[in-house]
Amino acid sequence: MPIVDSAIYINGQRTQTPLDFESTLEQLRSGGGTCWLGLYRPTPEEISAAAEEFGLHQLAVEDTLESHQRAKMDSYGDHTLLVLRPARYLDDVEKVEFGELHVYTGPDFVITARQAEVPDLAHVRRRLEDSPELLTMGTVAIQYAIIDQVVDEYEPVADGLGVDIEEIEAELFAGNYGVSRRIYELFREVAEFQKAVAPLERVMTTLRNRLATGTSAWSPAPGDVDMDETQSTELDRYLADVQDHVVHLNERISGMRSLLANALSLSSTLSSQAAAQAGVEQNEQMKKISAWAAIIFAPSLVGAVYGMNFENMPELAWRYGYYGALGLMLGVGVALWAVFRHNKWL
Repeated sequence: MPIVDSAIYINGQRTQTPLDFESTLEQLRSGGGTCWLGLYRPTPEEISAAAEEFGLHQLAVEDTLESHQRAKMDSYGDHTLLVLRPARYLDDVEKVEFGELHVYTGPDFVITARQAEVPDLAHVRRRLEDSPELLTMGTVAIQYAIIDQVVDEYEPVADGLGVDIEEIEAELFAGNYGVSRRIYELFREVAEFQKAVAPLERVMTTLRNRLATGTSAWSPAPGDVDMDETQSTELDRYLADVQDHVVHLNERISGMRSLLANALSLSSTLSSQAAAQAGVEQNEQMKKISAWAAIIFAPSLVGAVYGMNFENMPELAWRYGYYGALGLMLGVGVALWAVFRHNKWL
């Protein structure tokens, strides 16, 4: 079985640790309380078995079986499906790894199906068990604690992406204009991160509205004491705190996207300018080469003509013909040099 931990809580205290779906349901129905089943990488058959035991809606099960879902919360009568996209930043490769977590919540049960190493649900369970006053608030308190853990684990991801953006900016202003590919890859990661975080603001609003109207499954399960108004208000404060963190994260991510868009535009502009400058420099070099080629060609042409050794050629018998040819070659060369120098080709 993929069950990594299972517990039944009554009045915030762990009372039993069932080993499978069937015994969990039997003990829950006979003794009351709230159960939390933690599953890790369950197979389709195991998900179907849990759905049959706890009466999960087929559409919710299909979402879990298909995976790669967006973050959302859907209601199916007396239970809900919460889909979260936890993430962690991998320092060694400077990449963000996204996971998927499905949380089924009913009046007296929570089933978590985790598909990746994150989030650390064992930490969540320990935190709740150390705070029995939270567990007495019903299954929505477990929902809150899970979302809070996912959002907390988003912070190092945002920090890592922020460092990557700073490095890209440093490379751009250092003259490395070939970082466009890295900017694009980072832009895609930030966009994927935003898809994971942005829907949570609406999820938290929905949870708070249901808590306020009494339409959620927050009511204590059979065997638990009733939640009073003070506890309900306190739970709403917890939910509001997570919602504030989500809003802050969304603002940070929007800022990252703007920075990356500007960096990509700047990289393209600087690359174009560098290419244009290289073209100008290449053109200047071609001018110099062409000028010197012309200067060398003119004397060579004169020498070639007088080197053909035909019998009937002008000036062959002239006493000063040799000196005249040399003077002509030198004069043409100097004249061309002066012209090219005047035109700033040399």
